[in-house]
Amino acid sequence: MFFIIAIVSIGDMETLSGIAQNLKIPLVVSMPGHGTASKSMLEFLGIGGAREWRVVLMVATYDKCNRLVAAMRRILYIDIPNNGVVMTVPVKSVGGGKFVSYLSGEQQSPKYTPSQNYEYELIIAIANEGYTDMVMDAARKGGATGGTVLHGKGTGYETAQRFYQMSIAQEKEMVLIVAPADKKARIMREILHDAGPDSEAGSLVFSLPVDTAAGFGRPDEE
Repeated sequence: MFFIIAIVSIGDMETLSGIAQNLKIPLVVSMPGHGTASKSMLEFLGIGGAREWRVVLMVATYDKCNRLVAAMRRILYIDIPNNGVVMTVPVKSVGGGKFVSYLSGEQQSPKYTPSQNYEYELIIAIANEGYTDMVMDAARKGGATGGTVLHGKGTGYETAQRFYQMSIAQEKEMVLIVAPADKKARIMREILHDAGPDSEAGSLVFSLPVDTAAGFGRPDEE
């Protein structure tokens, strides 16, 4: 099984939902998000006002992941800049055979062993609210080109109110950055140095392997 993270404009949500429905992907969760590009960069690229984006989360088999990415390239033109992105992350375990069957749409899920050599990685930084710019400024020093921000709230126990400078239960912002594997370590080091747990941003940073990535401006490869 693979965890799919797709980022599309709000106007493309219905189309993406239709693609997922045709592929019989049953678990689709969406939430609002916004990009981290500066106003000057948007003007330089000739992009008008800020677009509304939706982050869509799905879980599917390897075959359905490939078909979903192909359909997004063909129908939503995600290989053209500013049309969205999609990435897939290997799922290590799923709780319960019935749930696996539900996700795959089959009585027995097909076997697939993911590669251990990943071209891209997903960096996730969880920071205090209002410090996205600090996180992204640090990430860009490490070679990051952009990211997507999600808003949330911590749910820590009352007995663990603070971890370093981060209040576990306050408002949070999660920054998602996809980067080439060879740049991942430097980007994470810069975030920890400039916006880490000892800073006002209080960022906690980790990364996940990305099995498939599309919409990041690289050549379409079979």
